[in-house]
Amino acid sequence: MLTALTAPTYRSVEGAYLALLQLASNHHEHQIAARGNDAREVIGVSFRLPDPRQRLPYLATRKANPVFHFAEALWYLAGRRDLEMIGYYAPSMRSSSPDGIHLGGSAYGYTLFNPAEGDTVSPFDRVLELLRTENDSKRGYLPVFSAAELAVTDNPDMACLAGLHLFARDGRLHMVCSMRANDLDCGLLSDVFSFTMIQEYAAVQLGLELGSYTHFIGSAHVNDRNAERVKNVLAEADLRRHPHHFPFPAMPQDTNPDTLARVLVHEEALRTNKVQYSADEIAGLDMDAYWQQALLLFEVYRQIEHDQTDTVSLDVLDALHPGLRWLTGHKWAACSTSGSAR
Repeated sequence: MLTALTAPTYRSVEGAYLALLQLASNHHEHQIAARGNDAREVIGVSFRLPDPRQRLPYLATRKANPVFHFAEALWYLAGRRDLEMIGYYAPSMRSSSPDGIHLGGSAYGYTLFNPAEGDTVSPFDRVLELLRTENDSKRGYLPVFSAAELAVTDNPDMACLAGLHLFARDGRLHMVCSMRANDLDCGLLSDVFSFTMIQEYAAVQLGLELGSYTHFIGSAHVNDRNAERVKNVLAEADLRRHPHHFPFPAMPQDTNPDTLARVLVHEEALRTNKVQYSADEIAGLDMDAYWQQALLLFEVYRQIEHDQTDTVSLDVLDALHPGLRWLTGHKWAACSTSGSAR
C-alpha cells in the first residue's frame, strides 16, 4: 500500500513515544557508545500526529514535567538563549553552557526568532511572509543546525534539531521536523511539545487551522542508563486497560508577540519569587485562560522551589486543566491528591 511509504500516524505523542521506545529497546539496529553514552539505536524513523495539540503523554511512570514543557516552549518562542530562565526549570542544562550565561545550539528559538547577522528580519517572520504571498510554497524551511557547530571542538551544546519545514495547504498549516538525533526517553517529548507549539503559533499568525505534524529522526536512541525506566513505562502501558486522554485546548487566535511578552513578565516575577499568586489572582489577569494555565504551572513550581512546601495550594492545583492537574500530581508529591488534601 502507498500509505506504507508515509510516516505512521498516532493519536497523540504518547502513542508515538511508546512505539519508539519499544522499537529502540527490543528491535534496535545498533549498540552505540557516542561520547561514552551507551545506547541502543535505530537509524531513520518517523511518525505523524494529525492533531499536534495532543502533545503530552499521560504515563505515571514517565512523570512528564508540564512546567518545563511550557517554559521551554516560551523560551523558544521568545527567541531567548539565556541560561537564567531555562536553567531554573532544568538545572541539568547548565552543564551544556560554555560560559555559564548562554546556551548555544540547543537554543533553537534564538536562531528561529532573531534576525541573522546582517539581516533585519527573523527567519521565522521571513517564512511567514513567504507563506502569505506564495501559494503552495515548498520553500518554507527554517534551518537550525549549522556546519559551524561541527567546527567547535568538543561542542557541549550542538543542535539536535536540523530544521522545521512549514507547508500551508488547504487552509491548514502542516509542519515537518527533521532531527539529526533524538534521545527517545528524555528529549523527544519536550521537543515535540515545543515544536508543535511553534507550529500552532505560526498557524495563528497566518490565520490558518492547525494541520499535521511529522517528525523525522536520524538517530533514534535510548541510553542504557534510562533502560530501567523505559522498561517500567512500557510495562505500565501494557498493563493498563484504557489510556488516559485529556484533549488539549487550542491556542487563542489573538496570540501574538505582545501576548508572549506579557506571559513572560509574570513568569519572571514568579521565577524570581517576586510575586505569589492565588488561582483567583491569576484568573483576574488580563490574559486568556489558555495562557493563565501556564502561569498556574509556574506558580506550582514557585511553591515547590521557593516555598519548598509539602503541599501546593489546592486552589492553584484545582484551577489547572485536568490533564495538567494529572501530570503535576504524578510528577511531584506536593501536588498529589493525598498531599493536596492534607
